[in-house]
Amino acid sequence: MSVLFINGSPHKNGNTVKLAESFLKDKDYETLDLVDYKIYSYGQNFEDDQFDEVVLKMSQADTIIIGSPLYWHSMSGAIRNLLDRFYNHVSENLLKGKDMYFIFQGYAPTLQQLEAGEYTMKRFASLYGMNYKGIITK
Repeated sequence: MSVLFINGSPHKNGNTVKLAESFLKDKDYETLDLVDYKIYSYGQNFEDDQFDEVVLKMSQADTIIIGSPLYWHSMSGAIRNLLDRFYNHVSENLLKGKDMYFIFQGYAPTLQQLEAGEYTMKRFASLYGMNYKGIITK
């Protein structure tokens, strides 16, 4: 079983990564740091866009863990942008049957912030046929 952790934080050794390491202890997994990829906004079309590379890695994993710090009362722009790009571009069957978790951490997040993030991830997982396994937070 292959596990892919998508780090939506600009910090490769920050709290989001630390929470993922704790959750995935004793498991073999690959980390994909979105900060290392050029993923343009929905509607933009540039030759050096790497969105399809990220989607390919997601399609090859059995389990996907999407991690985000809590910025401006919501998930990071990198994660939001990734999700936005799926719209009208990725087949709804490509990730079907995969397990998905959401790591969402921040300093003293409110219940409303956590619920909003989880709602988005549940909907994303549902739209693409993934098995949403829940939110991991501190």
